[in-house]
Amino acid sequence: MTQVVIVGAGPTGATLALLLVKRGIAVKLIEASRNFRRVFRGEGLMPSGLDALEQMGLLPVLEQVPHRSLDAWEFLINKRSLFRVEEPMEPNGKPVMLVSQPPLLEALIEEASTYANFELVQSEPVQDLLWSDSSSTPSGKRRVSGVKLGNNSTISADLVIGADGRNSIVRQRANLTLEQQSQSFNILWFKLADSPRFKSENVFYSVVSGHHAFGLFHSSEGNLQVGWSLYEDFPMDWKQVDWAEMLASASPPWLAEHFRQNAETIERPVLLSVVVGRCPRWSVPGLLLLGDAAHPMSPIRAQGINMALRDVIVAANHLVPLLREGAEHADIDATLPLIQAEREPEIVRSQQLQSEEAAQGELLTKSAPIQWLVSKLAPLLRQPVRQSWLNRQRQLRQGVSQIKLTV
Repeated sequence: MTQVVIVGAGPTGATLALLLVKRGIAVKLIEASRNFRRVFRGEGLMPSGLDALEQMGLLPVLEQVPHRSLDAWEFLINKRSLFRVEEPMEPNGKPVMLVSQPPLLEALIEEASTYANFELVQSEPVQDLLWSDSSSTPSGKRRVSGVKLGNNSTISADLVIGADGRNSIVRQRANLTLEQQSQSFNILWFKLADSPRFKSENVFYSVVSGHHAFGLFHSSEGNLQVGWSLYEDFPMDWKQVDWAEMLASASPPWLAEHFRQNAETIERPVLLSVVVGRCPRWSVPGLLLLGDAAHPMSPIRAQGINMALRDVIVAANHLVPLLREGAEHADIDATLPLIQAEREPEIVRSQQLQSEEAAQGELLTKSAPIQWLVSKLAPLLRQPVRQSWLNRQRQLRQGVSQIKLTV
């Protein structure tokens, strides 16, 4: 029997698998996709995520893949600069790092594959969970005992970990509910040609103009990426929009010119339905959810990947001693709620902070008088607005809890 089956080879699954196999625990990592080149993968590593990777000893892996630091954040309202903040924000701190996630995942799995106790099962989606008969367990409760794949093969395990994202099949098959929050919304995601302006410094621009709002940055893969907030009252069919002109109309002259000159490079936008929520329970006997499977995050400040990496450290701290010793299933099951209890306060607080960020942006885009006032009084409001924003960033960047790898 495999000790641990991890479903989903994203940042949560790949890093946890590598941590466990390095510590002598047998892992099978299941990935439904043929490769890691999905339409959208978050790129932003906050200082909290970089610290987690450093504790795992994985910064050398990060150095092997395309990455680039952010140099600053700038907020533009009605085509004028409201305020700017340089990176890193903290004295002697780390700047936000943009990393190409597919090569990172490939590098993590390549390292894990050097261990005999690791196996990657790719291009085979999980179809269902296996359950033990309640009469065969000491507690008298049914217990997850493995997974059934799409080809009808089965894999037994002492523990199944669902790391298969916000639309988790594992979560659905375990009948674990996801309570969605009202801040769920849609984003249109664009890619387009690079601008020479980003060669010397990489700035993340947040742009608000009228009822339009979008973020823009230079990705680790060498192109520009745009996330357009698609609110429910968007007045037209987004599939029919001249997006080069729409983006230009909301932008300052230098950026508007770039959109128009590179209109033919703007890829057809991808609609991302952002689901934000938390599971009241992250586990049932024999199964644990981590990362977006347990608590899908808003894309604001890239909390998804950073919270997932911190989930992995806490899960490893609890599980490694038990799995190394070949602990009884009852002892493993008793530990699973402790992982949720340790992680949940930080998740709750991070989602609250994300909600505050989203509410402020929505207020600006939907209230013309406030937007006009902020724009006209930018020189007077710059410092207090900048400080208010900075006050929210500390925990979104550094994390709320102290997380330390102890195994």
